[in-house]
Amino acid sequence: MIKVTGYAAKHSFSRLKKYEFEREDAKAHEVEIEVLYCGVCHSDIHQVKNEWHNTVYPCVPGHEIVGRVTRVGPAVRKHAVGDLVGVGCMIDSCGKCEACSSGDQNYCMAPNSWLATYNGPMQPKSKVGENIYGVDNTFGGYSSMLVVKEDFVLKIPAQLKPEVAAPILCAGVTTYSPLKHWGVKAGDKVGIIGMGGLGHMAAKIAKAMGAEVTMFTTTKEKIEEAKKLGVDAVIEDDKKALKDLEASFDFMLSTVPEKHDINNYVQLLKRNAALVLVGALEPMAPVDNMQVAFKRRTVAGSLIGNLAETQEVLDFCAQHNIGPDVEMIRIQDINDAYKKVEQGDVRFRYVIDMASLKEEMGE
Repeated sequence: MIKVTGYAAKHSFSRLKKYEFEREDAKAHEVEIEVLYCGVCHSDIHQVKNEWHNTVYPCVPGHEIVGRVTRVGPAVRKHAVGDLVGVGCMIDSCGKCEACSSGDQNYCMAPNSWLATYNGPMQPKSKVGENIYGVDNTFGGYSSMLVVKEDFVLKIPAQLKPEVAAPILCAGVTTYSPLKHWGVKAGDKVGIIGMGGLGHMAAKIAKAMGAEVTMFTTTKEKIEEAKKLGVDAVIEDDKKALKDLEASFDFMLSTVPEKHDINNYVQLLKRNAALVLVGALEPMAPVDNMQVAFKRRTVAGSLIGNLAETQEVLDFCAQHNIGPDVEMIRIQDINDAYKKVEQGDVRFRYVIDMASLKEEMGE
């Protein structure tokens, strides 16, 4: 067993604090990874606060992880000691169902679905009566080290700074996957709703794909931020601007992380175009199907990305020299960072320098 130090919440109302636990040594097909950087995702906050009503405590968040391989199991062939690697939202899946067999591990159809990097199986034993993974809770990247199956470990391209690569493992692939799946291409007109951690990354990726990008935001200050990205921006309650944009978008992506009304955006879609939601995982306001049906529009959802897409987006960002705008923090500042994320005060993604954790470990 390996002694590990991390930061955990023990209740929905508690702050994240130092937490010591153990991980098993790497098995034949597993690698041990020293965590160097970990992005702060809005879903970490949802999970810590049990806002999705499925949190397993103690909760050690973190699924945007970049680290260095320190040890490999005897059967590992994909990674070697010293490699710079990444771990995203998943650390296992059944590998046998139709979804997994077609490479969509993020839609694993096993009773427990996929095994999350933290918080255990997506469908816990308490709901489905069994657990194919044999573990009810998992601890994520707000910790000194991880042990992960080699197939769920990604390679970080040398052209990417490791701290910049970290949020790509969730925010990057969560936006890249639907852009790819719905076939966004050069010349398409793409709308991005919300200009936070996911939204600004979506804009950069869509622009690199050759699309004409317009962002929708509630904050006037972010109009200037959009201009810096080389994209257009609209205040979402500007009725004249919305009217002028009716039936003009080939694809729209909502990155807003909570319940919101999408009806005004549905009207901005061309015939046969799609509006895809990736931010909110909760019941939404009803959609006016008159607006959907009369132009054969689609309203859809998308969940993170599969392993191949995660490696693709890392390589894509390296190729196009793009990445999230990050602000580095110490692990000791994580609770204040959560407050700022909820208030929209971060531009645009916090990343924890996990070297700061060594202060908690007496190193």
